[in-house]
Amino acid sequence: MSSIGEILQQDQLRLAHASGLSALDARFEVQLLMAQALQINRAWLIAHSDEPPPDTAYMQYQGMLERRLHGEPMAYIFGEKEFYGIRLHVTPDVLIPRPETELLVELALEYIPADRACRVLDLGTGSGAIAISLATLRSQAQVAAVDMSLAALQVAEANAQRLGLSNLQFMHSDWWQQIPAMPLFDVIVSNPPYIAVDDAHLRQGDLRFEPISALAASDAGLSDLRCIIGQAPRYLAATGMLLLEHGYDQGVAVRSLLSDAGFDAVVTHRDLAGVERVSLGRQRG
Repeated sequence: MSSIGEILQQDQLRLAHASGLSALDARFEVQLLMAQALQINRAWLIAHSDEPPPDTAYMQYQGMLERRLHGEPMAYIFGEKEFYGIRLHVTPDVLIPRPETELLVELALEYIPADRACRVLDLGTGSGAIAISLATLRSQAQVAAVDMSLAALQVAEANAQRLGLSNLQFMHSDWWQQIPAMPLFDVIVSNPPYIAVDDAHLRQGDLRFEPISALAASDAGLSDLRCIIGQAPRYLAATGMLLLEHGYDQGVAVRSLLSDAGFDAVVTHRDLAGVERVSLGRQRG
């Protein structure tokens, strides 16, 4: 059998051609796949690149590589994704957590006190990435995580149980439908579907494999944002905060929706790429 280095050199070319990845990114991904199959780290892989892989590990590697060659996201192949320093289990039933969503967590943490009780709601929790991050970093907060997908809730609950979180509860609801009006929440966060249903990007890259219900919304991607903003004042305590992730070109529209719903201190924050990513507003006291 060829050596690990020879196999990876050949397969990075195949992956780059099939996926459009750069040679560097394709090299990194095939290394990750081989390291996963061998159950070792990349440093060991590079140091032993002149050795042939064991047959069983090579077969496992080939299976994962074929999935990647067909476009399946690495997160689904590995069954996990890191978010805000926390490793989460993910399946095709949930959106893959993305680095830009960490801005939503960072901003929410500014409004959730670390030294006293607080009620937090995460609408459309998916894998539980946002809710779990907030519950982990604010142990005195009571965090409620909501999703309309029972399959997604199972993934989120399994992640919370594995991490031993006791301040996090889950609820099956289509946005506000099953959420009690009382007690009120101090902070509400959401990363809802905000891609327009006819957006060509939904047929490209990783998005092809992710649940469309977690990605796309009608009304140019604004329908779910409109629903959340319109009802949020009924569920927020006085001076409570609503924080929303949205698309790169939706900042103006979301700020307008927040202002029209009676929120003040409305502002949009940009992510590390300089894109308008998270808008927030404060419930009037």
